[in-house]
Amino acid sequence: MKNISKYKVDKTILIPIIIFAIISCVNLYGGADIISTPNLYLKQIMWYIAGFGLIYLVMTIGNTYIYRMTWFLYGLGVLSLFGLFFFGTEINDATCWYKIKGVGTIQPSEFMKIILIITNATLISKFNQDFPNPTIREEFMFLIKIALVLLLPSILTFMQPDTGVVLIYFLITFVMLFISGIRYRWFLMVIGIALFFIGLVLGIYFISQDLFIKIFGTSFFLRIDRLLDWSSQSGFQLENSLSSIGSAGLFGHGLTNNPIYFPEAETDFVFATYASHFGFIGNIFLLSLLTIFDIRLIMLALKTNKLVNKYVIAGVVGMLIYQQVQNIGMTFGLLPITGITLPFISYGGSSLLSYMLAMGIILNISNENMRYTN
Repeated sequence: MKNISKYKVDKTILIPIIIFAIISCVNLYGGADIISTPNLYLKQIMWYIAGFGLIYLVMTIGNTYIYRMTWFLYGLGVLSLFGLFFFGTEINDATCWYKIKGVGTIQPSEFMKIILIITNATLISKFNQDFPNPTIREEFMFLIKIALVLLLPSILTFMQPDTGVVLIYFLITFVMLFISGIRYRWFLMVIGIALFFIGLVLGIYFISQDLFIKIFGTSFFLRIDRLLDWSSQSGFQLENSLSSIGSAGLFGHGLTNNPIYFPEAETDFVFATYASHFGFIGNIFLLSLLTIFDIRLIMLALKTNKLVNKYVIAGVVGMLIYQQVQNIGMTFGLLPITGITLPFISYGGSSLLSYMLAMGIILNISNENMRYTN
């Protein structure tokens, strides 16, 4: 462990997180009358306090120790996903959570995203160190190992079911491999195979929905049906989200004025809630802050010397940008509704703690750079 007081905390990373915390809690307070759970903003404040405590703990432990515990963390993450089938709590037809008395619910797949980033980063950096000029066979064997690491939590998460998080698992891995230096032909092959199977599944769906249900089951049919619902911009939730955003005008309806109701106003459609409160000007401010924050993380990745740190940041940035684009896009009807939340803004203890865990690791990386620079 190390004494974090020796090093300055990177304010260009910490200050945006504090602003995100203020926006999130104020927005949840303003949306109280369309949120089913009372005083949700107070719970979010408590989660943020716990999150900043987690950042401090991670910075105290240091990244070296965390990287050394990679496989223990991976095993713990997979075990927690498997345990949901026996001890999980079902909410909205999904068994993704453990219910802990006095705490609330914990969603292990959120932490698995960060664990997968750490695991991929250690595997990729070790491969690049061991094989500076790998052959095609060496790359193929490495990709098999990465695929096994990816598929185990993906299958368990898909069975919960939680398709949105599975997509994030794949996106994280794709981004990290893309910058790893392996031959691009592998990506073309994977994309080609993926497009073939997606086309096959959608073909069966459109030709015969009865046949689709017989092959893939009702649960998967409903997930595909929900994904495709966005294309016609139908559905009560999406229609009310669009009305809420469109009617907000330049400055919004006001903090506690919520003229239009839509479900999941605190999680999946939190951007619509925010847009309703603060209007076009508020949207520009939040989007600018998210962009500046993402660029700062990218710049940090470019400056860091350690490969494992570079890959960790790449995974985190890929995860954040994807979730930002997906969440905001689906509130406008531009992308499928996948149930993916907006990082740092949506309510959620597990998701928020997972992001704060990632920020603790990134602040450690930033401290290392500052130490070497000075």
